[in-house]
Amino acid sequence: MNLKRYETGSIRNIALVGHGGSGKTTLAEALLFCCGVTERMGKSADSTLYLDSDPEEKKRKISVSSAAVAVESGGLKFNFIDSPGLFDFAAGMSEAVSAAETALIVLSGKSGLNVGAEKAYDLAQANGKSVAFFIGKLDSGSANFYKVISRLTGKYGAKICPVVVPCYEGETLSCYVNLIDGRAYTYDGIKRVPAPAPADQENLGHMSNMLFEAVASLDEALMDKYFSSEALTEQELIGGLRAGMASGEIAPVFAGAGQTGAGADLLLELAGKIFPAPDCTTALATTPGGDPVELGCDENGPLAALVFKTIADPFVGKLSYFKVISGKLSAGMTVIDSRTGQEERIGKVMIPRGPKQEDADCIAAGDIGAVSKLSGVLTGDTLCAASKPLTLEPIAFPAPCLSMAVHPKAKGDEEKVAAGLARLMEEDPTIRFALDTETGEQILSGLGEQHLDVIVSKLKSKFSADVTLTVPKVAYRETIRKKVKVQGRHKKQSGGHGQFGDVWIEFEPCDSPDLVFEEKIFGGAVPKNYFPAVEKGLRECIRKGVLAGYPVVGLKATLVDGSYHPVDSSEMSFKMAAALAYKAGLPQASPVLLEPIGTLTVQVPDDNMGDVIGDINKRRGRVLGMNPVGNQLSEVVAEVPMAEMSDFSTAMRSITQGRASFTLAFERYEELPAQIAQKVIDAAKSEED
Repeated sequence: MNLKRYETGSIRNIALVGHGGSGKTTLAEALLFCCGVTERMGKSADSTLYLDSDPEEKKRKISVSSAAVAVESGGLKFNFIDSPGLFDFAAGMSEAVSAAETALIVLSGKSGLNVGAEKAYDLAQANGKSVAFFIGKLDSGSANFYKVISRLTGKYGAKICPVVVPCYEGETLSCYVNLIDGRAYTYDGIKRVPAPAPADQENLGHMSNMLFEAVASLDEALMDKYFSSEALTEQELIGGLRAGMASGEIAPVFAGAGQTGAGADLLLELAGKIFPAPDCTTALATTPGGDPVELGCDENGPLAALVFKTIADPFVGKLSYFKVISGKLSAGMTVIDSRTGQEERIGKVMIPRGPKQEDADCIAAGDIGAVSKLSGVLTGDTLCAASKPLTLEPIAFPAPCLSMAVHPKAKGDEEKVAAGLARLMEEDPTIRFALDTETGEQILSGLGEQHLDVIVSKLKSKFSADVTLTVPKVAYRETIRKKVKVQGRHKKQSGGHGQFGDVWIEFEPCDSPDLVFEEKIFGGAVPKNYFPAVEKGLRECIRKGVLAGYPVVGLKATLVDGSYHPVDSSEMSFKMAAALAYKAGLPQASPVLLEPIGTLTVQVPDDNMGDVIGDINKRRGRVLGMNPVGNQLSEVVAEVPMAEMSDFSTAMRSITQGRASFTLAFERYEELPAQIAQKVIDAAKSEED
């Protein structure tokens, strides 16, 4: 059944976010079943989830990317955007939140408030989105709704506002109560059945008071009414909740069990009444001159559409998902990409319905759509009219923190690998792929081990490029520690003109990252026209040191003496003589290996400070300082050998349960400890052998 076109005020864009395994996709399945989109609810265990349609998701039984689906219910249009919960696929959560007005944070009644939920809340707050909570899995014996509510109020205070709550008889869940109208329901599968008033009036009364207080606190008249012990009407509660969500002062809490569908219909019904519509919001854009422009959600306004997700398929082509912030996007239009300035012609526009799309005439302000074959458009770009170019705020994606070297399994597949990864980078903005000019390796970076594993798997299945990943080589350097003076003499006679070049060169350490070449020749021992040849010979030599073959830095070479032959000397002869001097002199000048040192900045929960500092110390790091940054976080600044940091992201995720974030930037080179240096030298020699 085709969806009709809805006015902006009748649209609700909702991102389902939260920790991995909390039940987001299962809840989405229940909502789709409620709306008649599916004939039965899929299950993760048997890979029949409607929204987890990607082969990688079916294989791994987890969500690895965001999925948008439009449904109709109660005269409204809902655009649900389901997002992955695993930190390795955090790009999906950023995409979902950027396109929604409300972030619905799904919690498990068993595990409660966890790191993924906290991160989702912080992301929603940073993007100015309304927040609601759904506590699911309440059909499990170990679930405890009231314990989770207590955690929420302890973390987020009075804005936590229960709307649908479970009631119990002993340890058994007896019914769900809609606190707005006071009605109780049981469920036969997904079918709602009216139930008598529950016996658990103590918990019910406490939850009702939380609701009334939260709503009354926003309005003086309602506050007076509440303190006069007058009951707030259903319309007053709905109006207060709607206003409180729009202002960010109320975060309603719903209850249910996604696997059976219990509570999904109540969530859908109340979301239509209290969740903000797109026309309640404004967005900030900038003109080409950098002037800010505030955009209302008006289909008659200037066109501005944010591309929030891209799917790159080798057979279907590129599919760009967008949210129209202002104006409307119609088939056949010509728009420009504000990032590139290039024109893009819009083919047919579509309404995303999970793994399928439905054709539409246009997508108006506040709604979500998709369009194919926009070749130059990337996630985060703004589509606008050429007559009024505008740029919306781009989506902030997490930076990749784990890097590995990529090696094609089949010889000659380098171009195929690069082309495939370029397509995957269009799909996932958290992927980085580049050539390390220092080591000559191709480096793939992502958000974690599972992320890289999925990339490798997609590379093989979509683009027929099979690769292996290894720990990247470290870009060591070599230098010297003492001054030496050596001779380099090149003499060769092979009939006719011979070859003759003779130089004396002083090698000494200096602070320059490059070779410093000087000459102090007296009496024309070496003619001036051969000086460039000597320097060129040395510059070619420093590309490879004498210890382990790494480039040499901090080297000063002074040409002090030599001799020449009027017939047999040539530029090549002096270049060869300089090379001989280099090979003879550097081993005598106390050569040492240098390792790259990086500045590490970690934001870490105060409770994990000791463990994180201990991990840094194990990596031969030096802590330079610690500063509190608020929200029970502190910043640790340290200098660490970059050779020790390949698995740091994995360690931080383990130590802090994913709460820590860090940046690492190259600072300088330092001498490598002798014991470690010897291992590096031995490894280099074994590679040569």
